[in-house]
Amino acid sequence: MGTLDITFIHIAITLLVFTHTKSSTEASTHRNDTLKRCTAHERSALLAFRAGLSDPANRLSSWGGDNCCEWKGVQCSNTTGHVVKLDLQGPGCDDSVLGKQVLGGNISSSLVGLQHLQYLDLSCNRFGDTHSTDITWLSRLSSLEHLDMSSVNLSTITNWVSVVNKLPSLVSLDLSFCDLSTCPDSLLDSNLTSLESLSISDNSFHKHIAPNWFWYLTSLKQLDVSFSQLHGPFPYELGNMTSMLRLDLSANDLVGMIPSNLKNLCSLEELFLFWNNINGSIAEFFKRLPSCSWNKLKTLFLPINNLTGNLPDKLEPLRNLTRLDLSDNKLTGPVPLWVGQLTYLTDLDLSSNNLDGDLHEWHLSGLVNLERLSLSDNSIAIRVNSTWVPPFNLTELELSSCVLGPKFPTWLRWQTNMYNFDISNTSISDMVPDWFWTMVSSVQRLNIRSNQISGSLSPKLELMRASAMDLSSNQFSGPIPKLPINLTILDLSRNNLYGPLPLEFGAPRLASLFLYNNFISGTVPSSLCKLRSLQFLDISGNKLTGSLPDCLAYEYTINMTSLSIRILNLGNNHLSGEFPLFLRNCQKLIFLDLSHNQFFGALPSWIGDKLPSLAFLRLRHNMFCGHIPVELANLINLQYLDLACNNFSGIIPKFIVNWKGMTQTETGEDPLATAMAFGTNGTMEYNEQLYTVVTKGQEQLYTGEIIDMVNLDLSCNNLTGEIPEEICTLVALNNFNLSWNALSGEIPRKIGDLAQVESLDLSHNELSGEIPTSLSALTYLSHLNLSYNNLSGKIPSGNQLQVLDDQASIYVGNPGLCGPPLTKKCPETDLIPAAPEDQKDGSDNVFLLLGMSSGFVIGLWTVFCILLFKVKWRIVCFTFYDKLYDWFYVQAAVGLASLTRKTDTRS
Repeated sequence: MGTLDITFIHIAITLLVFTHTKSSTEASTHRNDTLKRCTAHERSALLAFRAGLSDPANRLSSWGGDNCCEWKGVQCSNTTGHVVKLDLQGPGCDDSVLGKQVLGGNISSSLVGLQHLQYLDLSCNRFGDTHSTDITWLSRLSSLEHLDMSSVNLSTITNWVSVVNKLPSLVSLDLSFCDLSTCPDSLLDSNLTSLESLSISDNSFHKHIAPNWFWYLTSLKQLDVSFSQLHGPFPYELGNMTSMLRLDLSANDLVGMIPSNLKNLCSLEELFLFWNNINGSIAEFFKRLPSCSWNKLKTLFLPINNLTGNLPDKLEPLRNLTRLDLSDNKLTGPVPLWVGQLTYLTDLDLSSNNLDGDLHEWHLSGLVNLERLSLSDNSIAIRVNSTWVPPFNLTELELSSCVLGPKFPTWLRWQTNMYNFDISNTSISDMVPDWFWTMVSSVQRLNIRSNQISGSLSPKLELMRASAMDLSSNQFSGPIPKLPINLTILDLSRNNLYGPLPLEFGAPRLASLFLYNNFISGTVPSSLCKLRSLQFLDISGNKLTGSLPDCLAYEYTINMTSLSIRILNLGNNHLSGEFPLFLRNCQKLIFLDLSHNQFFGALPSWIGDKLPSLAFLRLRHNMFCGHIPVELANLINLQYLDLACNNFSGIIPKFIVNWKGMTQTETGEDPLATAMAFGTNGTMEYNEQLYTVVTKGQEQLYTGEIIDMVNLDLSCNNLTGEIPEEICTLVALNNFNLSWNALSGEIPRKIGDLAQVESLDLSHNELSGEIPTSLSALTYLSHLNLSYNNLSGKIPSGNQLQVLDDQASIYVGNPGLCGPPLTKKCPETDLIPAAPEDQKDGSDNVFLLLGMSSGFVIGLWTVFCILLFKVKWRIVCFTFYDKLYDWFYVQAAVGLASLTRKTDTRS
């Protein structure tokens, strides 16, 4: 053959092969398409199920057309075309997204039409808005292997165990967060022979942990009954669970020690006993672990229990542990050496115990796989050689309250892969080394607070990846450099930083900035207005001067309409100017402290409209003046108002009754406390900030508990007029001070209604009238000052008033007051008080005249009889009368002669 013929034959063969292949492919595709098209009755079942749902986010928008196998969350078998999987899990069980993204409504029993269903997940939705009252249809899905209905409200279901017991193919069951309340002791005929994973956590069973039906599930590998309010000692039935790989009994009220007959748990790999009441010796606990599983055990998770005593000296068999967590117990003594022999260990947590002693390098040298080490809140001293190089490269290190110092630990320089680093309060008093800033460059959460670390903040700070940094309570000096771009929380308080604030902070997402108690000077830069995410700002206790930026320029350049600030503390500086204008854009503001500055002028009228959430307003020791604006009536959440030591004038307004924060003793959720807690984000301890409050007659320091104080202090101003009766509606007040004003009138009669008040100061005013007797009803009162007023009358008595310290000083400067504790006695009253006018009649007058007459007669006869029968008394009496007569005669004659001479002289 020629070359052309051969080429033609090759082309022909290629075309034949291609045609055959294409035909086969088309046939296969057609066959698969046919198989993947769901049956009509299964499509109808799904549509009936959807009809009972609410879908605000339109998540099931694809549920249309003939082929339900193409619908979102639906999966069909490649061979039979039947629906085998329905996965409608919500976007997450976080309540912040549940409202908009989740499915709701009723779970229809029409799903029973999916007879080939093997996987059903309806978790993390809100079907519970309408309680499910019947789930018996589930028992007819005999092919079901995976069932997850967590967060579905099943509070009305009592037979849920018997329903799932009819699913013989079930391998995994999750009914956590379902508000279940019943849990039978046993099952007569258990069909759950294939069940390997069971989660019924976060329910409300309120019963002993044994007996319970789940202890008899011999195939279990994973059990989670956390937060289910179970209590009592460990059951002996655990010995039957021969196939268990994971046991989780977290967060119950289990009491007592683990039983000693766990010898049959030979496959146990993970033991979770988180948040229970397991008590007794930790050494005894280890002895009771099943010996046949010692070499298999990988996770031992026992935090938040009541385990006590020293860790055992030897624990040879647990060589395969990868996670050991004994935190938040009551363990004592040193860390044993066998810990360093756990070569597979990746996570070691012994924090929040009472451990002590030294930890040397041989405790740590064998931990070649260690990734997380937490020894915080113990009294452990880490004593390693300065040349020691650790064999591990940690991602998390928490050593708070251990002893690392006084020198900066050099072994830390090799830990270059960390994202969580905490060496706070570790007795380091040394200069920060240069390598430190490189070592922590990848750290996301950095905490070195409460040491004596000195030096300046490195310019490399800007290059760090940190999102949260706490360098507070040290000896850092120098200016503040540009901040890391990802930083959201920064605490540099209680250092020796000086110089101005940075013109550009460099952290656009900064949410919390604490710089208080430093030596920062200059003005507050206008770039502060660009920090749109800033919620917590405290730069009090510095040397800042000038007025605050008004942020007007940024309203147009960056389209800024509001700032996010919730807590703002600028107190104890040298700031000046009128009430800060930029606060108009801070409508989320809850806490405002401008005290001890040089602000002046009247309070603006917009304060009540633009700051509707304000609960804490502290303006003491400034130069504000004018009347208390009526717009303050709109601050209904106000619970702490301090306007002391300014130049406010006028009367105390009656609109104070609008301040619900002072009129209600129980207001539900405290917005100020919530804001404080949210501000720390679990990283900082902002509640350690000190506040000076004038209460109980002196300045007292408060920290975080100030958020619980209900305070009204208008002292040291020029207020006039009477104290309004409306004051008595502020029944939640703890501290009430109106001293050093010019208030007049009487003290309100119902002052005793302020049942919660502990300190009451009305001194140095012009108050008059009597002290109300209702003061004796103030059972919490520990300080009272009414001095230097014009009060009068008898001081009331009462148990609480009698125990106050230095009682005489309470009433000094009120000359009209009398009675104890003063030495001045009150005027005596008649022994027999006169009857009221409306009770007198003519008979009373008759008896009164008869009594007086008889008394006069008896008295006269008594004198007459004495003079008649006693001669000596007669002589004495008549002699006395003669002398008295002579004295009057002489005095009259002399007086008459003197008067005559004066008349003659004038003539």
